[in-house]
Amino acid sequence: MVTQIKLGLCNPPEPIYLYVKNAELGGESYLWYHYDIGKEKTIPVPQRALTGYLSELRLTTKEFKGKDNLKLDIVVSADELYVIRTGIETNFAKSFLLAASLIQDFSKPLIIVANAGDENTVFCNLYDAASKTKIYREWSRDLDWAAIIHDIQILLAGNSSTTPSTPKLSVVPQPVHPQDLRVKNIRTLLDYPLDLVREWLQFQDTNSPSQLHISKIDELVKTMCLAWASDKCDHPNHAESSYQKEVIDAVASGADELAAISAWMQELQTAKTGAV
Repeated sequence: MVTQIKLGLCNPPEPIYLYVKNAELGGESYLWYHYDIGKEKTIPVPQRALTGYLSELRLTTKEFKGKDNLKLDIVVSADELYVIRTGIETNFAKSFLLAASLIQDFSKPLIIVANAGDENTVFCNLYDAASKTKIYREWSRDLDWAAIIHDIQILLAGNSSTTPSTPKLSVVPQPVHPQDLRVKNIRTLLDYPLDLVREWLQFQDTNSPSQLHISKIDELVKTMCLAWASDKCDHPNHAESSYQKEVIDAVASGADELAAISAWMQELQTAKTGAV
């Protein structure tokens, strides 16, 4: 099928993310929504169903409150490219996977429906778009969810040449770059605000530590550490000199950086407690 390309002004060809939630906003109930990151605004979606071709199923690790959360991304090709993002352990994800595990031919369009359950839960119903027939599989406690995801991904990979969309298969999240992991672990240890890290990276004209020279990462780590120590010492010079000795010099001698920072934090906290 040849798709006619509409010429002229348009929005960037970016996927539309739908997030699952049983909630109410402004007196209106909704089961999934968009989120405007720039305006930090939740935008309810009144429609409960999405019709399109399932083109990809992937696992994505997202950080929330300093912890990694595994998300299921259900990628659907329709009038636009949609990504339904939900927690891997949610009822929505499991009910979707349960029904999708019965499908052998993903070249046909599906209707994905969000249904409200008890206590703010959301379930997923799946229909064949042509026949409007519900696809149903009995729930079982002994299901191997990882195997179900893998089997669906294999079928989607085989159908990639026949479906209207041709994204690549993504089975697991990409490995984390050592510099990204270093900053993340230290930031978590210090409970340093993620927004401040993002702001610092923006001043470096980047959004990822992995794109910077290691000297810049050292600078960021020091900034985070000294910010944590700002109320732990009477004199800023003491915090910096102790950081040089207990962290930088210790790491240069072969010590583990996280362990050195943790020991340094403990030392400053003990000194502060003893001075009170």
